[in-house]
Amino acid sequence: MTNIEQQTILSRRICDLPLKIEGTHLEELIGQLYLELEKAGISLKPGTYLSDGWGCPNLIPVIGIPFHLADQNLTNLKESLTGIEAEDDSEIMMILRHEAGHAFNYAYRIYQEPECQEIFGNFSLPYNEEYKVHPFSNRFVRHVAGWYVQKHPDDDFAETFAVWLTPDSNWQNVYAGTPAMAKLIYIEKIVGKFGKLPPIVTSGSLDMPLIEMTMALGSWFKEHKEGKGKSIILPDIINEDLKRLFPVAEGQLAIDVLRNNRRQLIRDVHYWTGIDRDVLVALVDNILERIQVLEVKIAPNTAKTVIASISVFITTLVMNYVYQGRFIND
Repeated sequence: MTNIEQQTILSRRICDLPLKIEGTHLEELIGQLYLELEKAGISLKPGTYLSDGWGCPNLIPVIGIPFHLADQNLTNLKESLTGIEAEDDSEIMMILRHEAGHAFNYAYRIYQEPECQEIFGNFSLPYNEEYKVHPFSNRFVRHVAGWYVQKHPDDDFAETFAVWLTPDSNWQNVYAGTPAMAKLIYIEKIVGKFGKLPPIVTSGSLDMPLIEMTMALGSWFKEHKEGKGKSIILPDIINEDLKRLFPVAEGQLAIDVLRNNRRQLIRDVHYWTGIDRDVLVALVDNILERIQVLEVKIAPNTAKTVIASISVFITTLVMNYVYQGRFIND
């Protein structure tokens, strides 16, 4: 895409872009989801539509899919302008299974079942974007990144459903002897009860369908830039820690290696800690700025070791923030 072509498409309203699911690779992945549901004994095939992000409208069994995934050029443009990597096919399927869990729940109003509330909790609780995670808790299944399963009972249900649905997940053995097993067994039981029945809920208002997205594409990308609005300033004492991580006087500049591995570093720390991604991005970028100013170096053939060390360092800061509200204590 030339610069002129890029500027032209960025100036267009999203609703005016010729986007659709039909005939795209997305349609193939949705078809795979439907096949998995059918094989699992579920007749429900949730409808899908293009939206501003992933999600099911509140209590409506329909799946919203990010509009940019319907066009590879848009996906590439989004990555370059926002710094956020698009999901690959494996990740898309993981999210589709998650959203199918919401859809199944809503289609049969399972959230109203007393046993469901006893096992997963009160679905009417408000959503808390700043939820505190408990990494590696055996009360929950492990599926999408960031321990998202712990955010709300609704997401706990959807994530448990997704693990149950995933081919070859081997959940019977993986979760044997854990509290999460009771949730998986409940999913299997409730699917046996409702799976072949026609849905109770079939329609409702959609959240931000493509036709309502009147913002210019370029403006939307600016609003969704990774780490936007977050600013983190660490105390200068952190510079001494960074010097200890990079003690050699000769070698390749550390910033060159770490910038090339920035995305994977962010992805890995987010996956295991569950910290808000924008906060993590701001933290990593602050550390990289310091490393650049300090001009610290990496000895030859030690890049992998150094990346592992900086990952541990950042993870330690993050867990301090998660449990004490700050990266470095006074």
